Amino acid sequence: MTGIALYASVQLPDTETLVMQNMGLVKRIAYHLMTRLPASIQVEDLVQAGMVGLLEAARLFDPALGASFETYAGIRIRGAMLDELRRNDWTPRSVHRKAREVAEAIRQLEEQLGRDARDAEVAEHLSISLTEYHHILQDAASCHLFSVDELLESGDQILEGCAAPTDSPLEQIPRSGFTEALAEAITRLPERERLVLSLYYDEELNLKEIGQVLQVSESRSCQILGQATLRLRGKLCDWTLA
Repeated sequence: MTGIALYASVQLPDTETLVMQNMGLVKRIAYHLMTRLPASIQVEDLVQAGMVGLLEAARLFDPALGASFETYAGIRIRGAMLDELRRNDWTPRSVHRKAREVAEAIRQLEEQLGRDARDAEVAEHLSISLTEYHHILQDAASCHLFSVDELLESGDQILEGCAAPTDSPLEQIPRSGFTEALAEAITRLPERERLVLSLYYDEELNLKEIGQVLQVSESRSCQILGQATLRLRGKLCDWTLA
């Protein structure tokens, strides 16, 4: 059943109103994700998955629990789209494996050096060329960006709690702790990497636009984003491995 058909099968007026008012949000999130996905991905597939997420959000949303519907629905919509992408993940396992190796190398080096690891240092630690290292960074940034999105989705679960009032305060502690750890890890990134993350996730610029802001090539902005992604993964390994 498609997202539209699933929506049509629901007759609750309040749900219908919320869905109709926020269908544009589904398309906006879908097209934003498309800027970082390969051409083989069809925007229609993302919209269909997003409609299912929107419907679930409309059915579960409780306005008495604090979050706005758009914020809550955005989390559900993006999560549904990412789940659909993961089910059809085009990325070779070798890309994920190399990304994990780089993240671990960055973590080890930064523990040893007491500062941010430089590109050349990470490449030397892995016994690869700087060119190969930059290729890994680009692959890490282009493989759906799941590493960062997974981190952000975990933090977003705090808002999902608005639809799950049965969660006890003790169950909310790990979620809150992760969000604090993520925020702290972002503040400890190199300035340029923090800027790229902000431009990409907050300002919703694509990699070409980010390159124009930084006065670097699109491929270099992709490498910086990949570096930030893997540096965060290394800093938060205790959470991501839990």
